[in-house]
Amino acid sequence: MGRFEIGGDVLRVFKEKFMEIVFLVCACLSIVAIFMICAFIFFNAVPALNEIGWIDFVFGKVWKPRQDLFGVFPMIIASLYVTAGAVLIGVPVGVLTAVFMAFYCPKFLYKIIKPMINLLASIPSIVYGFFFLVVIVPFFQQITDTSGKGILTVSVLLGLMILPTIVNVAETALKAVPSQYFDGALALGATKERAVFQIVIPGAKSGILSGVILGIGRAIGETMAVVMVAGNQAVFPSSITSGVRTLTSNIVLEMGYASGIHRGALIGTAALLFIFILIINFCFSLLVKIGEDKM
Repeated sequence: MGRFEIGGDVLRVFKEKFMEIVFLVCACLSIVAIFMICAFIFFNAVPALNEIGWIDFVFGKVWKPRQDLFGVFPMIIASLYVTAGAVLIGVPVGVLTAVFMAFYCPKFLYKIIKPMINLLASIPSIVYGFFFLVVIVPFFQQITDTSGKGILTVSVLLGLMILPTIVNVAETALKAVPSQYFDGALALGATKERAVFQIVIPGAKSGILSGVILGIGRAIGETMAVVMVAGNQAVFPSSITSGVRTLTSNIVLEMGYASGIHRGALIGTAALLFIFILIINFCFSLLVKIGEDKM
Protein backbone atom coordinates (compact mmCIF):
# COMPACT_ATOMS: atom_id res chain seq x y z
CA MET A 1 0.00 0.00 0.00
CA GLY A 2 2.87 2.33 0.77
CA ARG A 3 4.21 2.06 -2.77
CA PHE A 4 0.80 2.95 -4.21
CA GLU A 5 0.53 5.95 -1.89
CA ILE A 6 4.00 7.16 -2.89
CA GLY A 7 3.19 6.66 -6.56
CA GLY A 8 -0.07 8.60 -6.13
CA ASP A 9 1.75 11.48 -4.44
CA VAL A 10 4.33 11.63 -7.24
CA LEU A 11 1.57 11.64 -9.86
CA ARG A 12 -0.30 14.41 -8.05
CA VAL A 13 2.86 16.54 -7.77
CA PHE A 14 3.57 15.93 -11.47
CA LYS A 15 0.04 17.01 -12.43
CA GLU A 16 0.31 20.16 -10.31
CA LYS A 17 3.68 21.09 -11.82
CA PHE A 18 2.44 20.33 -15.31
CA MET A 19 -0.64 22.54 -14.90
CA GLU A 20 1.52 25.26 -13.36
CA ILE A 21 3.69 25.22 -16.49
CA VAL A 22 0.59 25.28 -18.72
CA PHE A 23 -0.79 28.33 -16.89
CA LEU A 24 2.60 30.06 -17.07
CA VAL A 25 2.85 29.43 -20.82
CA CYS A 26 -0.66 30.82 -21.37
CA ALA A 27 0.19 33.94 -19.36
CA CYS A 28 3.41 34.41 -21.32
CA LEU A 29 1.55 33.99 -24.62
CA SER A 30 -0.83 36.77 -23.58
CA ILE A 31 2.09 39.06 -22.79
CA VAL A 32 3.83 38.19 -26.07
CA ALA A 33 0.63 38.90 -28.02
CA ILE A 34 0.35 42.34 -26.42
CA PHE A 35 3.98 43.17 -27.20
CA MET A 36 3.58 41.99 -30.80
CA ILE A 37 0.50 44.19 -31.30
CA CYS A 38 2.30 47.17 -29.75
CA ALA A 39 5.37 46.60 -31.89
CA PHE A 40 3.34 46.36 -35.10
CA ILE A 41 1.34 49.51 -34.36
CA PHE A 42 4.18 51.73 -33.26
CA PHE A 43 6.81 50.53 -35.75
CA ASN A 44 4.40 51.28 -38.60
CA ALA A 45 3.07 54.52 -37.13
CA VAL A 46 6.23 56.29 -35.98
CA PRO A 47 7.82 56.86 -39.45
CA ALA A 48 4.60 58.38 -40.81
CA LEU A 49 4.05 60.52 -37.72
CA ASN A 50 7.64 61.77 -37.87
CA GLU A 51 6.98 62.88 -41.45
CA ILE A 52 3.63 64.48 -40.64
CA GLY A 53 4.75 65.96 -37.35
CA TRP A 54 3.45 64.74 -34.01
CA ILE A 55 2.00 68.12 -33.04
CA ASP A 56 0.33 68.59 -36.42
CA PHE A 57 -1.09 65.08 -36.23
CA VAL A 58 -2.50 65.24 -32.70
CA PHE A 59 -3.62 68.89 -32.68
CA GLY A 60 -4.27 69.42 -36.38
CA LYS A 61 -7.84 70.48 -37.14
CA VAL A 62 -8.10 69.33 -40.75
CA TRP A 63 -8.19 65.79 -42.09
CA LYS A 64 -7.77 65.83 -45.88
CA PRO A 65 -5.54 62.94 -46.99
CA ARG A 66 -5.51 64.07 -50.64
CA GLN A 67 -3.91 67.33 -49.54
CA ASP A 68 -1.57 65.57 -47.09
CA LEU A 69 -3.37 67.10 -44.10
CA PHE A 70 -3.69 64.58 -41.28
CA GLY A 71 -5.07 66.33 -38.20
CA VAL A 72 -7.04 64.06 -35.88
CA PHE A 73 -7.93 66.56 -33.17
CA PRO A 74 -11.63 66.81 -34.22
CA MET A 75 -11.84 63.02 -34.06
CA ILE A 76 -10.19 62.95 -30.63
CA ILE A 77 -12.78 65.42 -29.35
CA ALA A 78 -15.58 63.41 -30.97
CA SER A 79 -14.36 60.18 -29.38
CA LEU A 80 -14.18 61.84 -25.96
CA TYR A 81 -17.66 63.31 -26.33
CA VAL A 82 -19.39 60.08 -27.33
CA THR A 83 -17.50 58.08 -24.70
CA ALA A 84 -18.41 60.58 -21.99
CA GLY A 85 -22.03 60.49 -23.14
CA ALA A 86 -22.04 56.69 -23.04
CA VAL A 87 -20.60 56.72 -19.52
CA LEU A 88 -23.19 59.27 -18.32
CA ILE A 89 -25.97 57.07 -19.68
CA GLY A 90 -24.63 53.57 -19.13
CA VAL A 91 -22.85 53.73 -15.77
CA PRO A 92 -25.73 54.98 -13.54
CA VAL A 93 -28.23 52.65 -15.22
CA GLY A 94 -25.80 49.72 -15.10
CA VAL A 95 -24.81 50.15 -11.45
CA LEU A 96 -28.40 50.68 -10.27
CA THR A 97 -29.49 47.62 -12.26
CA ALA A 98 -26.74 45.60 -10.58
CA VAL A 99 -27.90 46.85 -7.16
CA PHE A 100 -31.47 45.82 -7.97
CA MET A 101 -30.40 42.37 -9.12
CA ALA A 102 -28.15 41.81 -6.11
CA PHE A 103 -30.45 43.03 -3.34
CA TYR A 104 -34.00 43.67 -4.50
CA CYS A 105 -34.82 41.40 -7.42
CA PRO A 106 -37.21 38.47 -6.71
CA LYS A 107 -35.87 35.10 -7.74
CA PHE A 108 -38.46 34.52 -10.45
CA LEU A 109 -37.74 37.92 -11.98
CA TYR A 110 -33.98 37.40 -11.70
CA LYS A 111 -34.27 34.29 -13.86
CA ILE A 112 -35.80 36.48 -16.57
CA ILE A 113 -33.63 39.60 -16.31
CA LYS A 114 -30.25 37.86 -16.08
CA PRO A 115 -30.54 35.98 -19.39
CA MET A 116 -31.83 39.14 -21.09
CA ILE A 117 -28.78 41.11 -19.94
CA ASN A 118 -26.50 38.33 -21.15
CA LEU A 119 -28.37 38.37 -24.45
CA LEU A 120 -27.64 42.09 -24.80
CA ALA A 121 -23.94 41.27 -24.53
CA SER A 122 -24.17 38.66 -27.29
CA ILE A 123 -25.95 40.82 -29.86
CA PRO A 124 -23.51 41.78 -32.68
CA SER A 125 -22.66 45.46 -32.82
CA ILE A 126 -23.84 45.69 -36.43
CA VAL A 127 -27.33 44.68 -35.24
CA TYR A 128 -27.29 47.51 -32.70
CA GLY A 129 -26.23 49.90 -35.43
CA PHE A 130 -28.92 48.75 -37.84
CA PHE A 131 -31.63 49.02 -35.17
CA PHE A 132 -30.58 52.57 -34.28
CA LEU A 133 -30.30 53.53 -37.96
CA VAL A 134 -33.83 52.32 -38.74
CA VAL A 135 -35.65 53.16 -35.49
CA ILE A 136 -33.78 55.65 -33.31
CA VAL A 137 -32.28 57.93 -35.97
CA PRO A 138 -35.71 58.77 -37.50
CA PHE A 139 -37.02 59.41 -33.97
CA PHE A 140 -34.20 61.88 -33.24
CA GLN A 141 -34.81 63.47 -36.66
CA GLN A 142 -38.34 64.32 -35.61
CA ILE A 143 -37.60 65.64 -32.12
CA THR A 144 -34.39 67.56 -32.96
CA ASP A 145 -35.11 68.63 -36.56
CA THR A 146 -31.65 67.42 -37.63
CA SER A 147 -30.29 64.44 -39.53
CA GLY A 148 -30.64 62.35 -36.37
CA LYS A 149 -27.03 61.21 -36.66
CA GLY A 150 -24.66 62.72 -34.15
CA ILE A 151 -23.20 62.71 -30.66
CA LEU A 152 -26.52 62.18 -28.88
CA THR A 153 -27.47 59.15 -30.97
CA VAL A 154 -24.04 57.57 -30.62
CA SER A 155 -23.99 58.21 -26.85
CA VAL A 156 -27.33 56.45 -26.39
CA LEU A 157 -26.15 53.59 -28.60
CA LEU A 158 -22.88 53.08 -26.74
CA GLY A 159 -24.59 53.53 -23.37
CA LEU A 160 -26.84 50.61 -24.27
CA MET A 161 -23.96 48.51 -25.58
CA ILE A 162 -21.83 48.85 -22.42
CA LEU A 163 -24.73 48.04 -20.08
CA PRO A 164 -24.21 44.24 -19.96
CA THR A 165 -20.53 44.59 -19.10
CA ILE A 166 -21.15 47.07 -16.30
CA VAL A 167 -24.14 45.19 -14.89
CA ASN A 168 -22.44 41.79 -14.78
CA VAL A 169 -19.15 43.02 -13.30
CA ALA A 170 -20.85 45.34 -10.80
CA GLU A 171 -23.26 42.62 -9.68
CA THR A 172 -20.38 40.20 -9.12
CA ALA A 173 -18.48 42.85 -7.15
CA LEU A 174 -21.52 43.62 -4.96
CA LYS A 175 -22.12 39.95 -4.19
CA ALA A 176 -18.42 39.51 -3.34
CA VAL A 177 -18.68 41.96 -0.43
CA PRO A 178 -18.93 39.89 2.79
CA SER A 179 -22.54 39.58 3.89
CA GLN A 180 -21.49 40.53 7.44
CA TYR A 181 -21.08 44.14 6.29
CA PHE A 182 -24.67 44.32 5.09
CA ASP A 183 -26.11 42.36 8.02
CA GLY A 184 -24.10 44.38 10.52
CA ALA A 185 -25.36 47.67 9.11
CA LEU A 186 -28.96 46.45 9.37
CA ALA A 187 -28.33 45.25 12.93
CA LEU A 188 -27.08 48.70 13.88
CA GLY A 189 -30.33 50.26 12.67
CA ALA A 190 -29.47 51.33 9.12
CA THR A 191 -32.14 51.09 6.47
CA LYS A 192 -31.63 48.66 3.61
CA GLU A 193 -30.97 51.50 1.18
CA ARG A 194 -28.40 53.08 3.49
CA ALA A 195 -26.67 49.75 4.06
CA VAL A 196 -26.44 49.16 0.30
CA PHE A 197 -25.33 52.63 -0.77
CA GLN A 198 -23.08 53.55 2.15
CA ILE A 199 -21.61 50.17 3.11
CA VAL A 200 -21.81 47.64 0.29
CA ILE A 201 -21.20 49.87 -2.74
CA PRO A 202 -18.07 51.52 -1.22
CA GLY A 203 -16.85 48.02 -0.37
CA ALA A 204 -17.35 46.94 -3.98
CA LYS A 205 -15.89 50.13 -5.46
CA SER A 206 -12.85 48.43 -6.97
CA GLY A 207 -14.94 45.85 -8.82
CA ILE A 208 -17.46 48.44 -9.99
CA LEU A 209 -14.68 50.63 -11.36
CA SER A 210 -13.30 47.61 -13.18
CA GLY A 211 -16.66 47.22 -14.89
CA VAL A 212 -16.64 50.91 -15.79
CA ILE A 213 -13.16 50.56 -17.28
CA LEU A 214 -14.26 47.62 -19.41
CA GLY A 215 -17.32 49.56 -20.50
CA ILE A 216 -15.25 52.58 -21.48
CA GLY A 217 -12.89 50.31 -23.39
CA ARG A 218 -15.78 48.93 -25.42
CA ALA A 219 -17.30 52.38 -25.95
CA ILE A 220 -14.13 54.03 -27.19
CA GLY A 221 -13.23 51.01 -29.35
CA GLU A 222 -16.64 50.40 -30.95
CA THR A 223 -16.62 50.91 -34.72
CA MET A 224 -19.27 49.48 -37.03
CA ALA A 225 -22.32 50.54 -35.04
CA VAL A 226 -20.85 54.01 -34.59
CA VAL A 227 -20.13 54.36 -38.31
CA MET A 228 -23.81 53.75 -39.06
CA VAL A 229 -25.22 56.49 -36.81
CA ALA A 230 -22.45 59.06 -36.20
CA GLY A 231 -22.69 61.06 -39.43
CA ASN A 232 -18.93 60.58 -40.08
CA GLN A 233 -18.02 64.25 -40.47
CA ALA A 234 -14.38 64.98 -39.65
CA VAL A 235 -15.15 68.40 -38.15
CA PHE A 236 -15.53 69.87 -34.69
CA PRO A 237 -19.02 69.22 -33.29
CA SER A 238 -21.05 72.35 -32.62
CA SER A 239 -23.78 70.65 -30.55
CA ILE A 240 -24.79 67.25 -29.19
CA THR A 241 -26.77 66.61 -32.38
CA SER A 242 -23.84 67.36 -34.71
CA GLY A 243 -22.46 64.61 -36.90
CA VAL A 244 -18.99 63.43 -35.89
CA ARG A 245 -16.29 60.98 -36.87
CA THR A 246 -14.55 59.04 -34.13
CA LEU A 247 -11.02 57.68 -34.25
CA THR A 248 -12.18 54.13 -34.85
CA SER A 249 -14.59 55.23 -37.58
CA ASN A 250 -11.79 57.09 -39.32
CA ILE A 251 -9.69 53.92 -39.48
CA VAL A 252 -12.41 51.63 -40.82
CA LEU A 253 -13.69 54.16 -43.38
CA GLU A 254 -10.32 54.79 -45.04
CA MET A 255 -8.04 51.83 -44.38
CA GLY A 256 -9.47 49.91 -47.34
CA TYR A 257 -7.91 52.25 -49.90
CA ALA A 258 -5.15 54.00 -47.91
CA SER A 259 -1.49 53.67 -48.85
CA GLY A 260 1.82 55.28 -48.04
CA ILE A 261 1.73 58.08 -45.50
CA HIS A 262 -2.06 57.94 -45.43
CA ARG A 263 -1.93 54.34 -44.21
CA GLY A 264 0.73 55.28 -41.68
CA ALA A 265 -1.49 58.08 -40.36
CA LEU A 266 -4.36 55.62 -39.88
CA ILE A 267 -2.08 53.24 -38.00
CA GLY A 268 -0.99 56.27 -35.95
CA THR A 269 -4.66 56.78 -35.12
CA ALA A 270 -4.75 53.21 -33.79
CA ALA A 271 -1.66 53.96 -31.70
CA LEU A 272 -3.42 57.02 -30.30
CA LEU A 273 -6.40 54.86 -29.32
CA PHE A 274 -4.05 52.43 -27.62
CA ILE A 275 -2.50 55.26 -25.62
CA PHE A 276 -5.95 56.53 -24.62
CA ILE A 277 -6.88 53.14 -23.22
CA LEU A 278 -3.62 52.99 -21.24
CA ILE A 279 -4.25 56.47 -19.81
CA ILE A 280 -7.83 55.56 -18.83
CA ASN A 281 -6.69 52.35 -17.11
CA PHE A 282 -3.94 54.22 -15.27
CA CYS A 283 -6.31 56.95 -14.08
CA PHE A 284 -8.88 54.48 -12.76
CA SER A 285 -6.18 52.39 -11.09
CA LEU A 286 -4.90 55.56 -9.42
CA LEU A 287 -8.42 56.40 -8.21
CA VAL A 288 -8.83 52.92 -6.74
CA LYS A 289 -5.46 53.14 -5.00
CA ILE A 290 -6.27 56.59 -3.56
CA GLY A 291 -9.64 55.26 -2.33
CA GLU A 292 -8.00 52.23 -0.68
CA ASP A 293 -5.40 54.43 1.01
CA LYS A 294 -8.15 56.64 2.45
CA MET A 295 -9.98 53.60 3.80
